[in-house]
Amino acid sequence: MSAAPQSRSDSAPSPIPRAWQTRHNRWVVALTVTLATFMEILDTSIANVALPHIAGGLSATVDESTWVLTSYLVANAIVLPASAWASTLLGRKRFYMSCVAMFTLSSLLCGLAPSLGMLIVFRCLQGAGGGGLAPSEQGILADTFQGSDRGMGFAVYGMAIVLAPIIGPTLGGWITDNYDWRWIFFINVPVGILSLFLSYEVVEDPPYLASERRAAFARGFRVDYIGLALLALTFGPLQVMLDKGEEAGWFQSHFIVFFGTISLVALIMCIVWEWHHEHPIVDLRLFKNRSFAVAALLMFGLGIMIYGTTFMLPVFVQVLMGYTAELAGLMISPGGIVVLLLMPLVGVLSAHVDARWLVAFGFAAMAVSLYILTGVDMQIDFWHAVMLRVYQCIGMAFLFIPLNTLAFAGAKQEDNNQISGLVNLMRNVGGSVGISIAAALVNERAQLHQERLVSHVTNYDPAMRAAIRNLAHQLTHAGISSADATAHARAQIYASIQGQAMTLAFIDVFYLLALLSAVLPLLLFLVKKPPQGALAMH
Repeated sequence: MSAAPQSRSDSAPSPIPRAWQTRHNRWVVALTVTLATFMEILDTSIANVALPHIAGGLSATVDESTWVLTSYLVANAIVLPASAWASTLLGRKRFYMSCVAMFTLSSLLCGLAPSLGMLIVFRCLQGAGGGGLAPSEQGILADTFQGSDRGMGFAVYGMAIVLAPIIGPTLGGWITDNYDWRWIFFINVPVGILSLFLSYEVVEDPPYLASERRAAFARGFRVDYIGLALLALTFGPLQVMLDKGEEAGWFQSHFIVFFGTISLVALIMCIVWEWHHEHPIVDLRLFKNRSFAVAALLMFGLGIMIYGTTFMLPVFVQVLMGYTAELAGLMISPGGIVVLLLMPLVGVLSAHVDARWLVAFGFAAMAVSLYILTGVDMQIDFWHAVMLRVYQCIGMAFLFIPLNTLAFAGAKQEDNNQISGLVNLMRNVGGSVGISIAAALVNERAQLHQERLVSHVTNYDPAMRAAIRNLAHQLTHAGISSADATAHARAQIYASIQGQAMTLAFIDVFYLLALLSAVLPLLLFLVKKPPQGALAMH
């Protein structure tokens, strides 16, 4: 794959052997830090199916209970980009363990919450604790696994990132159906305690982090309060807007316009402030490196694909085919097994194959699978739906590890934490954007298709009159009076039109996502081939 000429800021330094290695088995370290991150990402989706139960248990409406999701995502989005700065302030191991402890304690408090208001407060604390887990883990793995072996380390992390959103709804539905909604929070407690113990025993900070922290305090480490406030004002309102936009009517709502304006103004100010700040909370100058910038943008696209498609197919079978939440979860779960099986293979391939080709293959596979989905209808059976999801997951498995390979290739060792935070932020925001856009487009396109279909269904249409007569005749034989049978026949035809319109709307969104998957790999032409051993360069 050819590449554009590369600027000096994008060139990789000469290989320098890394002297530091963890004293513990690196696979034990990888599994230890993945445990907490899997738990945290699982919690972003596991509560979705429990909202009606939460609303009923706390005497609230379902609309009010959606703030249980929004509050978590807002706090998570604010903390995530600041995690690298917090790691420098506290030390990465100390910061990571503090996040695990906060997440575990707040999970317990969520399960014990006596009211919706208290639950939302505790979910904010839970989101804040969870926000620092994924970037800290990725930074730990980047330092623990060296050179060409780093792909295998990221494979473990990738399993958590991809599998957790897939099995979350299934697990949440099973727990709420068989036990109580509070157990979706209580199950985090023993896992969190185990994670804390293992992290204390096996996780280490490499010497360069300690040196960096001492140097920061020696030069008078100061909290960038303005940068921190701008981050909060950018990503907090943005997450509220994305989560509540469809419900509120998007920009027809003053509420959404207000939050969108705050986020946009704060984003512009944040970029200017952080770019020129000597010691920024978020080092935006990393985007001067084209390899990292392209990897971050593609990770944003991957977030759209993972969360958008995970949202679309289950909603399709639930709304149009009457699947329960648990059955819909079972339908997408085999795709997670495919990811689980393919991730180690991709980890091995990443050590021998140009990461750009793996990324191109992954997006191409996603584009093909989404194009196949455009042939979906309400007559598909369970196993057909399962295979449609499996096809998507093949592409997903080939994206996460190579994208991280590109993001970290040739980076300075001291930038690992910043890269982890920014890459995870791009994926999370992409996920929120994907779900919001998919939901909005399905509703809008369904209305458009319904208007078009209804225009062809009139009382002057002989086929329409014949259909009503036939249905009414069948209903009359079933014991319904003639007058009621005609009304029921019209209602059935209208319901059929609604179903067809909704199906066409889903197909439109699948087309759009397929096109996006086909176009995104073109960005790879901006990336120079990572030099041999680039993953070990610092």
